[in-house]
Amino acid sequence: MAASDLSLLEAAARDAGAIARASYGKPVETWSKGAAGPVTEVDLAIDKLLHEKLLTARPDYGWLSEEQPDNAARLKNTRVFVVDPIDGTSAFLAHQPRFTISIGLVDNGRAVAGVVYNPITDEMFSGAIGEGAHHNRRPIRVTEREKLDGAALIGKKRFFADDKWPKPWPKLNLDFRPSIAHRLALIAAGEFDGVVLAGFKHDWDIAAGVALVEAAGGRVTDPWGAALKFNQPDPRAPGVVAAGPALHALLIERLSILPDPREATRVNEDAAP
Repeated sequence: MAASDLSLLEAAARDAGAIARASYGKPVETWSKGAAGPVTEVDLAIDKLLHEKLLTARPDYGWLSEEQPDNAARLKNTRVFVVDPIDGTSAFLAHQPRFTISIGLVDNGRAVAGVVYNPITDEMFSGAIGEGAHHNRRPIRVTEREKLDGAALIGKKRFFADDKWPKPWPKLNLDFRPSIAHRLALIAAGEFDGVVLAGFKHDWDIAAGVALVEAAGGRVTDPWGAALKFNQPDPRAPGVVAAGPALHALLIERLSILPDPREATRVNEDAAP
């Protein structure tokens, strides 16, 4: 990947951040997307800016965004921008500085570059496969933790405390962040040891963060250890596990019992008239 692509993503994220900062803490027009949560006029304004800026610079790249109808034409593109204008819209509406702008770049089905930007704290996480990862221009790397006991994970206590597990999890230090992209960025930065995202996760939630973790030396797969594939007809992953290589393997050992959400989808499709 050309360094110019990553510079383009960073510049676009900062321009989008200016829109978010100008509206932060002020009343904004808001709509509900049902189970997908709220969307605001700010989400849409940022989406429009990113679409214009990125595709003007790279007209031969495809486009996938949470806030635009999916266009199957992207499947013909080798490289695709994958965008979440505001990841954590509920936090934005609550005037909590815990949302991010997430821009990923996918090449031949792999997330190869990404930026995750918090415009309120002015934190920029950026990285590309083969070029390393940075937090505000400081090099970052995943932790080298080799045991689960005492690991710092991003997740909710009830997930790990559920009695469905064949054996209890060891003591974990758990915390939570509303933005999925931010969770992955924090793994890349070594501020936490790992994260588990169970259930379907859309490409726009994870593409940038997955690229960051891998650029920072980490491993990212689904809960059964399979590589994630982006820019598919159904742009979702069946779950995400991200950590340093040694801890990732230990997490997969525990998580392989999770039900695969794709199986439920297939059952529903088979039962349809």
